[in-house]
Amino acid sequence: MSETLTSRERVARTLRREPVDRVPVGESFWADTQARWTEQGHVRPGANLAEHFGHDYRLMWAFNTVADLDFGERIVEETDETKLVRNGNGALLRWWKHKSGTPEHVDFLVTDRAGWDEHARPYLVNADNYRRRINFEGYRRTKAYCAERELFFMWSGVNVFEMMHPVCGHEYMLMGMALDPDWVKDMCDVYATLTIDLMEILFAEEGLPDGIWFYEDMGFKQRPFMSPAMYRDIIFPAHKRTCDYAHARGLPVVMHSCGYVEPLLPGMIEAGIDCLQAMEVKAGMDLLKLKQHYGDRIAFCGGLDIRELESNDLARVRALIDAKLPAAMAGGGYILHTDHSVSSRVDYETYRTFVEYGLKVGTY
Repeated sequence: MSETLTSRERVARTLRREPVDRVPVGESFWADTQARWTEQGHVRPGANLAEHFGHDYRLMWAFNTVADLDFGERIVEETDETKLVRNGNGALLRWWKHKSGTPEHVDFLVTDRAGWDEHARPYLVNADNYRRRINFEGYRRTKAYCAERELFFMWSGVNVFEMMHPVCGHEYMLMGMALDPDWVKDMCDVYATLTIDLMEILFAEEGLPDGIWFYEDMGFKQRPFMSPAMYRDIIFPAHKRTCDYAHARGLPVVMHSCGYVEPLLPGMIEAGIDCLQAMEVKAGMDLLKLKQHYGDRIAFCGGLDIRELESNDLARVRALIDAKLPAAMAGGGYILHTDHSVSSRVDYETYRTFVEYGLKVGTY
């Protein structure tokens, strides 16, 4: 199309799989990546990398869903490299102190229904604490920033799967799905209700975003964490409730899900997602296969192997884009993004080449 769109228009149309002038661009970065690029002089200290690279949307994480808001974080043990922390979910986690990474799961107070009922549920259903859970000012500030620059603005946060495992860990959660599904269904119901109730308060006072971005990592390498039947029985009802809430307000839903989730995708689409994000290649996801099978029903964001960028071979980066982007963008409905966040192994020039060449190929 000859018309040049604003970022807000471009992303909105892409999520509806309508014609656009070019593919939108988005990305997430490790903190270590920005620190390295700053130290090398490529970006100024404190720079907004999304602004620096001209990304088309912004996300705002607005809710605190930790169970006990007053517990804080208590250091149980500390070394030069790590700290062992008990948090308000009752989880005991070991974190790296000087680099990014996911924590080691050491212990949980919630390991079954009784622990849930004692240590988490009462806090989460207490409506007196709802307003304390909402970052009104951050949402207001980001919304205004995006409106001024005509960027697409998305509320972002976790959905029920990503809310449960910080409380009881993946192992106990998955055993619960098999051995006590009613307990896990109750957790899903409590978290879906909390999410919708908090959205009601926030959106009534500060206005609607342009879209919703849910984080929901439901897979690992070559397998989802659950069968499609288990997904439909336990997780699907909560996904449908939250997606229906968004759609009733005219808001498209992007769902980020790392790992191999292809077997769950028909259910996720039925629940109401409008776009799947990540599509992690090393886990077994295939962007072009998904585009072929589901491109008439949802949009896609990501699916471009971060390992090719980590090679820092610019020819390989261009070859990756040439191999995937034309088919992914065909007919609309694709946002340029890697299949992961950008690690500190990626050079600044490599990522800049990814964006610039991606936009060259990604112009309709």
